Amino acid sequence: MHILVIEDDAATADYLVKGLTESGYVVDHAGEGRDGLFMALGQNYDAMIVDRMLPGLDGLSIVQTLRAQQKRTPVLILSALAQVDDRVKGLRAGGDDYLTKPYAFSELLARLEAILRRGTSETAVQRLKVADLEMDLLSRTVRRAGKGIELQPREFKLLEYLMRHAGQVVTRTMLLEGVWDYHFDPQTNVIDVHVSRLRQKIDRGFDRPLLHTVRGAGYSLRAEAS
Repeated sequence: MHILVIEDDAATADYLVKGLTESGYVVDHAGEGRDGLFMALGQNYDAMIVDRMLPGLDGLSIVQTLRAQQKRTPVLILSALAQVDDRVKGLRAGGDDYLTKPYAFSELLARLEAILRRGTSETAVQRLKVADLEMDLLSRTVRRAGKGIELQPREFKLLEYLMRHAGQVVTRTMLLEGVWDYHFDPQTNVIDVHVSRLRQKIDRGFDRPLLHTVRGAGYSLRAEAS
């Protein structure tokens, strides 16, 4: 999941970026309102965390502009303004949730997860794309650079999981639970075998690899090696 944080306070921004990254998100940061709006309009983020009081352009104006441009990216507004009228203004401006400062990071994370779930349920994803690799979830087809790739059902499910977590490090435990529905490690090489087969199908014969092994951690599907 790709998150945009728009926060002008450096210490708060560092705290958020570090916490979200450790929680498995890919995070971009903007320290000024206009820069944040430019980034939000130029990329497709899964969610945004926006401070209400920002230099250049305030948080509510950012949200209102996004909604006027038909950008439905879920937005969690952060603010020290805690009165009911302030929260109402934030939600009416187009915010999906409003969290007052100070806050616990665990609550922020739970609220972020909630608006992400709502966004997923309201807009069903039909296609996934990472670089030149495309997956159609309706026809259950996969193509890379326009070339069709035949996958077995388990390979398709594995690739779908990796594409939904593109840019993140996916651990063996995550794959066991998300693809095989195991809640323990059966001490087999089932993951290694399937990842190896999948890598041969989606990377072999193409200019750059997309499926990377992260030593000691797991796997990551991304356009470039870090």
